[in-house]
Amino acid sequence: MRITAAVLDAIGAERPYADSRPLRIAALELEGPGPGELLVRIAAAGLCHSDLSVVDGSRPRPVPMALGHEAAGVVEGVGPGVLDVMPGDHVVLTFVPSCGTCEDCAAGRPALCGPAAAANSAGRMLGGGVRLSERGAPVHHHLGVSGFASHAVVSRGSAVVVPADVPLSIAALFGCAMLTGTGAVLSAAGVRPGESVAVVGLGGVGLAAVMGAVVAGSTPLLAVDPIAGKRELALGLGATEAVEPADAAAAVAGLGLDGIHHAIETSGTTAGIETAYRLTRRGGTTVCVGLPDLSKRFPVPAAGLVGEARTLIGSYLGSAAPQRDVPRLLRLWRAGSLPVERLVTASRPLGEVNEAMDDLADGVAVRQILEPAAG
Repeated sequence: MRITAAVLDAIGAERPYADSRPLRIAALELEGPGPGELLVRIAAAGLCHSDLSVVDGSRPRPVPMALGHEAAGVVEGVGPGVLDVMPGDHVVLTFVPSCGTCEDCAAGRPALCGPAAAANSAGRMLGGGVRLSERGAPVHHHLGVSGFASHAVVSRGSAVVVPADVPLSIAALFGCAMLTGTGAVLSAAGVRPGESVAVVGLGGVGLAAVMGAVVAGSTPLLAVDPIAGKRELALGLGATEAVEPADAAAAVAGLGLDGIHHAIETSGTTAGIETAYRLTRRGGTTVCVGLPDLSKRFPVPAAGLVGEARTLIGSYLGSAAPQRDVPRLLRLWRAGSLPVERLVTASRPLGEVNEAMDDLADGVAVRQILEPAAG
């Protein structure tokens, strides 16, 4: 079938993207779903730093590629072997199409699925190959989703069926931002009521982590970001204090603490990781969620890591299990405990994807929703 999608032909374009236009809106051919796959009409897609990192080259991917990894839509067709999803079902799409049978999937760690990681790195489907093409030439998939499009074919393992009364513009954010941010707090760090938390970096994932820390009963809850508007939003979501990175250590001391129990780093920078690590107390945990440039390294005081029994861990997709956790998070949203709507800065037609990338890079947007039907 013929679809519309935002395609990246080359990485590393100069900014502003509104002028260089790294993403073009293209008419592509999309094959029907194969075994274990779904055809989904995309209703809404969230714009995330992981999309921006492909455009600017900090996370290189094969091109041409149809971008977008956080999306929601309506199933229009199912491939052979799919028995538990039907046309008309509403789904949230997640960027790790877990196979369900590898060692990590079997151990309850689907975010670490090995076959999915290999497929995502190669820009292909979990079931092998690609389903997108332009004038006969293949176009790569972005993290098994390619959600900046009117339609997508995805692995069944990429889709979580959700109730039809959940607005799809809200549901989309549960595919990445909410899973990753809340999961870093609830699954990776295992925050308990009364424990202190610092969130370093207040993009969509960081603010989701703030919401997760509130749900966990964290106190005090420190939010750290250089942008005043994001700090103000974090306070509105339940942070007890919000400061610039340079003031974070003084803020912890001002709270009468010798350090934070859990620091969640979501900025995707080595400076952010170092800030988060320095804020933790003896026996504290630093959870790294953001994805820095592949060339970056950061120092860790080895003696302190051991002598102060600190923990430094990485968390991909918030160490979440999407089929389990998306329904749980949606129940919290229904109860008013996860006000996801407050993360949405703007809704834009797909044709404004380059301008939206500029707003994301400038830090003036938290989560922008792209609407393919309006593109």
